[in-house]
Amino acid sequence: MPAELSPIDKAKFVAAKRAVAYVESGMKLGLGTGSTAAWMVRCLAERVQNEGLKVVGVPTSTRTAELARSLGIQVVSLDEAKWLDLTIDGADEIDPQLNLIKGGGAALLQEKIVATASDRMIVIADAAKEVAQLGAFPLPVEVIPFGWQTTKALIEETLVSLDVLNREATLRMNGDKPLVTDEANYIIDLHLKRIGNPRQLALVLNQIPGVVENGLFIDICDVVVIGHGDGRVQLRDINDGSAREDRVEFAPTDNIFADPDA
Repeated sequence: MPAELSPIDKAKFVAAKRAVAYVESGMKLGLGTGSTAAWMVRCLAERVQNEGLKVVGVPTSTRTAELARSLGIQVVSLDEAKWLDLTIDGADEIDPQLNLIKGGGAALLQEKIVATASDRMIVIADAAKEVAQLGAFPLPVEVIPFGWQTTKALIEETLVSLDVLNREATLRMNGDKPLVTDEANYIIDLHLKRIGNPRQLALVLNQIPGVVENGLFIDICDVVVIGHGDGRVQLRDINDGSAREDRVEFAPTDNIFADPDA
């Protein structure tokens, strides 16, 4: 129950709960990946169960698809949905222009495809994800396995001429083997510490042979919902420049709080 949650989990929950209030019956939704997005899927399922909300979801990962199905949310592929009304997803970092770093959960490729196939993207996060400048969180770059070491060397060489503080690149591992994404690719994490020009970096990285996509989401997020452990939520809309505060009461059902990290 809510009293048993840590402050950071409460913050994630209230952000997810408030974002799901944007959903209307009949919508086609992009369903994000990660711990905060898992709360969103559960809150959405609660509305489906309690209000008879009619939605279809396009998951951004296998684990999100499994969670959504288990909670009674209809799941379809992006090819079936074709275009989405709204995507709700988390982020690893958010700057003042609502540019993002995503990919901590290794789902950045599907997340970016789904987000850009949506009329709007809402990002949900706890306050720790807000930063003055992107780069403290390692930037994920998805690469094909063939020649990944050459791709990594090309990335490191390219970073020399870019406005970043550090140029360390590491292959993300899963135990003693490379982590493999849902699209059967690898992830190279760039430990840059500071990214001076995110837009330039995103464009340059995607020109490197072997790079599939990077975790910089530029001009994609429309609204960010920041949750706090006391139930407060801050909403910022990049399109109209508005910023306001709201509050979410802790009144979920037991099934929403079961196994939140699924």
